[in-house]
Amino acid sequence: MSTGFEFEIYKREENSLARVGTITTPHGKIQTPAFIPVGTKATVKSVLPESMQDLGSQALLANAYHLYLQPGPDVLDEAGGLARFMNWPGPTITDSGGFQVLSLGVGFKKVLAMDAKTFRSDQVIAGNKDRLAHVDDEGVTFKSHLDGSMHRFTPEISMQVQHQIGADIMFAFDECTTLHNTRPYQELAMDRTLAWAIRCLDEHKRLTEVRAEKPYQALFGVIQGAQYEDLRKKAAGDLGALSSSGIEFDGFGIGGALDKNQLGTIINWVNSTLPENKPKHLLGIGAPEDLFVGVENGVDTFDCVLASRIARTSAVYTMEGRFNVSNATFKRDFNPIDDECDCYTCQNYTRAYLNHVFRGKEIIAATLATIHNERFIVRLVDQMRQALLDGNFADMKEDFLGRYKHKSGQSRD
Repeated sequence: MSTGFEFEIYKREENSLARVGTITTPHGKIQTPAFIPVGTKATVKSVLPESMQDLGSQALLANAYHLYLQPGPDVLDEAGGLARFMNWPGPTITDSGGFQVLSLGVGFKKVLAMDAKTFRSDQVIAGNKDRLAHVDDEGVTFKSHLDGSMHRFTPEISMQVQHQIGADIMFAFDECTTLHNTRPYQELAMDRTLAWAIRCLDEHKRLTEVRAEKPYQALFGVIQGAQYEDLRKKAAGDLGALSSSGIEFDGFGIGGALDKNQLGTIINWVNSTLPENKPKHLLGIGAPEDLFVGVENGVDTFDCVLASRIARTSAVYTMEGRFNVSNATFKRDFNPIDDECDCYTCQNYTRAYLNHVFRGKEIIAATLATIHNERFIVRLVDQMRQALLDGNFADMKEDFLGRYKHKSGQSRD
């Protein structure tokens, strides 16, 4: 198939898997490494799409599960696709809903970075939660968190939903596990994800041909395997070599819950095994220190809601660390959030003003803090890309991590 989707690598770092490249999509190019802000429901909460463009975002990611429930994929299809629907001029991405299955199934909401040294149980569920999703070999039956109605996702339905949503890059439907699951269940979920990957490729090929008048949508496979080296490498080997209906995956996502203490090791296992000439996306990881780990281990793109979520609680990033601008100490601080930041918020507003609007529960507080945090993370990965081009990535990493501390004294999210 002639797709219009391409990935070209321009430079590789000698002492790591880090590289610089360009992803070409029907709606534009993504210079990599790149951070992709998350607009779960076709909006980055509290921020206009035009603002996301101004702060340097190259693409946006939305969630197939949420858009399926509201407003419905048929509405987005009729509107001309996700980008046109949300008035976004660049590339778009949708995740498959696999993580929402995890969230609905065990109730651990938005936690992807976990500690592997915990209990093991396949019946685990978070406290005070109901199990809203049930997985079988054919797919997932789940209850809507909106109105309690019952729904069914299979690999084929996920592909149909994502084709209608119309993003430039989609992800194959997978079973996302937690680090609490036992190894036998991790093996079962990995095998199930491989079987679903074949079905996704087949349905993707069919839909691409049926909807030939639409721009091509790239399909990425998702690598599972939790914290186990042999499982991660097997998943990467199987999906990396997979072909069905005459097509292969256009790229790959590294998925599942990840042991924070082994993040770089796990990513390295996967990216050392996957085909080198295809883009690699790290799903749901976006803390500043973790972005460095991802880049040096071959990740090309990232997405995460962390920057926007913590912004709504008054937590903001600076080159010196992260702090809560609503704290009383900033009531008379007339400096910008970060002297080195070029965002709209830092160019026009002070910590004192943000302290005031957060304490007064004004809506503008979330807008200003989100603009800053998203710009900070987008710009940080842009700086990593430039450092790779200039040949001084290691020095840039050392300088940043040497300065970046939480005001609490913690150095990690």
